[in-house]
Amino acid sequence: MVKVKFFAVLKGLVGKEEVAVEIEGGTTLGQLIEKLKIDLPPLKDIMQKGGILISVNQEVVEKDAVIQDGDEIAFLPPFAGG
Repeated sequence: MVKVKFFAVLKGLVGKEEVAVEIEGGTTLGQLIEKLKIDLPPLKDIMQKGGILISVNQEVVEKDAVIQDGDEIAFLPPFAGG
């Protein structure tokens, strides 16, 4: 099982701060994202707009990264700086 967290405006759009998701061995971050788009329909629209950073255990990784049982996945909205 992995813990998926949504931060800032994403939390409100998705309607949840955190969800737990069962995964099978060899699951990639991309596969998890596709599952979440089905389970949490607002996430599909958010992801199509782009700019969302996704981290695994506080490291931004590519969608082909394999995730492990116990990992923490965070969805972070675009940030503006100054």
